[in-house]
Amino acid sequence: MVRANGAVSLRELARVVQTSEVTVRRDVRALEAEGLLDRRHGGAVLPGGFTRESGFPQKSHLATAEKTAIADLAAGLVEEGEAIVVGAGTTTQELARRLARVPGLTVVTNSLLVAQALAHANRVEVVMTGGTLRGSNYALVGSGAEQSLQGLRVSKAFLSGSGLTAERGLSTSNMLSASVDRALVQAAAEVVVLADHTKLGTDTMFQTVPTDVITRLVTDEPPAHDDRAATELQALADQGVQIAVAGASGGGSSGGDAGPAGRQPRREVPLPGPRRSQVPGGGPQLRSATVLGEPPTGERARVADLRRR
Repeated sequence: MVRANGAVSLRELARVVQTSEVTVRRDVRALEAEGLLDRRHGGAVLPGGFTRESGFPQKSHLATAEKTAIADLAAGLVEEGEAIVVGAGTTTQELARRLARVPGLTVVTNSLLVAQALAHANRVEVVMTGGTLRGSNYALVGSGAEQSLQGLRVSKAFLSGSGLTAERGLSTSNMLSASVDRALVQAAAEVVVLADHTKLGTDTMFQTVPTDVITRLVTDEPPAHDDRAATELQALADQGVQIAVAGASGGGSSGGDAGPAGRQPRREVPLPGPRRSQVPGGGPQLRSATVLGEPPTGERARVADLRRR
């Protein structure tokens, strides 16, 4: 399955072979020891190390539910009438689908997938960069893309990547993609990184956004056994990154209806998870994270009225 698709999730493997994810995880670990694949949190990919980048078909099969939840949460950060930039990636594509409901929005992007998701949004203006098309991720890269971003200024940049660590920030495996992402960052007053838990603690070849430039990270709740992701989240929080967790208790969103008209109030809540409070020896302790919760009852009524209009 990995050879055919480039990547596969543990959940899908367990379903196909009709066994538990625990058993599949053990077998995948053995296959990695033989050099047949590389493990990723939540799945496995073809081996390749720092320099290998999976294409869109492979990436689209990994952490799909997590990407959906992250996109739902990130969409609540966008205001009506804003001008933003959205980079290439499967998670940013999910975000773009939700941004189609934001009136007066202007989106600058180098991603054909993002532009396609917004193509029929009558109230959203899409501005595409120039550049050379990279077929593996449907993104425009190169000097043409970078030059088209010169002199641009927007409120927020929404970016994804191949890996995120507190030490190096966001990184990717392709030099041309990294260069365009850096140009997107320079155009924005705030930088929002969208990264599911499988990317936390993963370091790849080219740095795109240093940690001290990242304003906010929108991610999902890591599994209870994933101490590496928890450690990275704590380290990122210690460096001043605001962390929004999709699916955390009392916050987040799993549906696609959390549009801009019903923008959700932010609340400071402790990140849940037994690994942070029950790890022997006092494992990593995440103090708090910015989570977008459900609007109060009165607010729901106002939102419903706005949507009817």
